[in-house]
Amino acid sequence: MWVFLQQMSYWDWLALGVILLILEVFGAGGYLLWIGMAAAAVGVLTFVLPQLPWEMQFLLFGLFAIATALYWWRRQRSAVRQSDQPHLNLRGQELIGKAFLVHEAIVDGRGKIKVADGVWLAKGPDSPVGARVKVIAQEGAILTVERTD
Repeated sequence: MWVFLQQMSYWDWLALGVILLILEVFGAGGYLLWIGMAAAAVGVLTFVLPQLPWEMQFLLFGLFAIATALYWWRRQRSAVRQSDQPHLNLRGQELIGKAFLVHEAIVDGRGKIKVADGVWLAKGPDSPVGARVKVIAQEGAILTVERTD
């Protein structure tokens, strides 16, 4: 094994790169892509410089793998953007601060309010049907309301 590692040719590096890229297809999440690219880069350098010592080949492979991984990490971090709709997929969060009418009277702290074409469970101070309430919080499917008289 040691002799093989000391005599790696450009074909061996390119084969390692291709194997890593094939494994990436099976869902490694981008990790093997950059290591495979590093192996392919060492293969190209070994083709161009056939007398490159094996120690230098492995050192370059490690450096290229780290450099490409850092490049990808920085690129991914810079690609994160703030959404113009921060409450998207957080059902109920967009209702906080808005006023609605009581659909079923809130009695003993429980009732229902009409929101657009739907009805939500509500908890808050006792209120008759038709009273105006403001949503102040959300706990799962229950909206916490307060009177807006």
